[in-house]
Amino acid sequence: MSHRRRRPADRIAILLLVTRRFDIGPVVLALGAIVLLVGLFLDWYDGINAWDAFEVVDVVLAALAVAALAAAAGLLLPDADLVDRRALPWIVGAAFVLVSVQLLNPPPSAATQDLGLGAWLSFGATVAMIAGAVLSLGHVSLAVAVEGRDRRRRVAAVDHRPPPTETGAPVTPAARGGESPQQPRWSESEPPPATGS
Repeated sequence: MSHRRRRPADRIAILLLVTRRFDIGPVVLALGAIVLLVGLFLDWYDGINAWDAFEVVDVVLAALAVAALAAAAGLLLPDADLVDRRALPWIVGAAFVLVSVQLLNPPPSAATQDLGLGAWLSFGATVAMIAGAVLSLGHVSLAVAVEGRDRRRRVAAVDHRPPPTETGAPVTPAARGGESPQQPRWSESEPPPATGS
């Protein structure tokens, strides 16, 4: 009877999937605040940025963006809680209202000019800040499955070979009392020679 030889499995890989939760609201809030700060340096009107076009609104918008960044940091890291989270709706609401008013009613120096990239970018940033505040106060989190470290361990290999002899040579079927490969095989028409009892 012939034995099927199996391939030895000398290692089994165990991959662990770790689920981690990230609060997405503070991240969106922080990104919106950063974009609002960047938008203040871009052209709100033809060739005029927010620092040149406004007298006080630019400073207030910059302060609101920094306050939103501090609130986002406090939501992500409770130890760095600098701004009370109850003030967050007022911060993002004020930023949205200020930007919207400046888009609808530009200052006299830019009354006849078209809106530039900085104005629209700042408006989109305040919308993102509102979305981030809503997600933060609603405790919406993003679950991410992170593949853990590849842990490998050795297991005993399955081997059906007989143990070697004392000299290290493999044991042949003839030595085990089985049939030697050099012995002739008898056909069905010719019976095998009789052996003594």
